Amino acid sequence: MSRIRSIRFEPLDVPLIEPFVIAIGRLDQVRNVLITVTLENGAIGYGEAAPLEPINGENQATVLATLQTLRPLLEGQDAGEWRRLSGLMHGLFSAQCAARAGLEMAILDAFTKSLGVPLYRFFGGARDEVETDISIPIVPAEHARGLAAGIAGEGVRVIKIKVGTRIEDDVARVEAVHEGAPDCEITLDANQGFTASEAVELIRRLRERGISVRMFEQPVARHDFFGMHFVTEQSRVPVAADETVVDASDALRMAATRSAHVVNIKLMKSGIVEAMDIAAVCRAGYLGLMIGGMIETRLAMCCSAHFAAGHGGFTFVDLDTPLLLAEDPFEGGYQRVGGRYLLSGIRAGIGCWPRGRPSGFL
Repeated sequence: MSRIRSIRFEPLDVPLIEPFVIAIGRLDQVRNVLITVTLENGAIGYGEAAPLEPINGENQATVLATLQTLRPLLEGQDAGEWRRLSGLMHGLFSAQCAARAGLEMAILDAFTKSLGVPLYRFFGGARDEVETDISIPIVPAEHARGLAAGIAGEGVRVIKIKVGTRIEDDVARVEAVHEGAPDCEITLDANQGFTASEAVELIRRLRERGISVRMFEQPVARHDFFGMHFVTEQSRVPVAADETVVDASDALRMAATRSAHVVNIKLMKSGIVEAMDIAAVCRAGYLGLMIGGMIETRLAMCCSAHFAAGHGGFTFVDLDTPLLLAEDPFEGGYQRVGGRYLLSGIRAGIGCWPRGRPSGFL
C-alpha cells in the first residue's frame, strides 16, 4: 500500500522582498520546483527542489529534465524502500543533488504520513525544535543597521552577515549590524569570496574593533583546502565548510586534515540520505554540525528543521530563507517564535502543503 502511484512536478516561482546578494551572485526571484508524490494508500507527499546555479550548477530547467527521466523509474516502487530509491537516483544522477533531494523529500513525506509519524521523530526524535539565525545579504551599511535592529526586535539571537567583497565594506557592514543589534551574536558567510589571507585580515580588523565572531563560514573557494586549513588555524574563530563539503568523503577529508571546525549540511547540496552520512562522519570526526539551505520556501526549510531536530546536535542553524520571500505559497509546517521553529504541533510527515491543495494526511 506504500507503493508510489504517481509523481508530478511543476515550477515553483516565488518573488523575493528584495534582491538577495552574496559574494558569488545575485538572486532576484526564486525559481524552484514543487514535487508531488501520491501513494497507492492515498497519502500525498510534497517535496521541493531548490537549485542555485552558482552553488550546485543546477537550475529549474535541469531539475525538471532530471525529474522527467526519474519519474518512470520510481513510479510503482515502494516508498518504504526510500534508501534504496535514493541509491538508484544517486547512481543515475549523482550531480543533480537538488532534484534528488526534492524527490527524497516528497517520498519521505508521503511515507511518514502513511506511518502517522512526524518526520523529526522518524529521524530520531532528539528534539522537536530548532533555533535559526537570520541573514543579512550584501547591502550598504546603513541598510544593514536597520535590518539588524528589526531582526533583534523579533527576538532573534543570532544574525548571519554575508561578506566576501571589499574588506573595508565588509567591516563597515559588520560594524553597522553590531551597532543595530548589540545583543545579537554574529556569524559571517563569505560564500568563497576571499583569499585565505583576506579572510584572516577581516577577522583581525573586527577583533580590533571589539567585535567577536561566533563562526566564519566558507571563507575561501570550495577547492582551496589549503586556504581552509590556513583560516582554520590562523583566524582563531570556528570555521565552517559549506561549498567545500558535498558528500561524506568531503566531510571525512575535513575531519582528517582539520581544515574546518564545522560542516554546513544542506539537503539541496547533498540529498537527504547523503546528508545523514555526512552527519555521521562529522560526529565520528569531531566536527560540529550546521544545517543550512539554498533559497527555499517554508516546505524545504521545514524538512531541514525536521532533519536537524530529529538527529540532534546541530549547534548552528541557518534556515531563514522563507523570511526573504514576498509571499508564502504553503501552509502548515513549523510554528515560528522569534528564531525558534517549533515542530511539536505537526501531525505527520513534514506537515507542510501547498495552499489550496490536500494536506496529504491519511
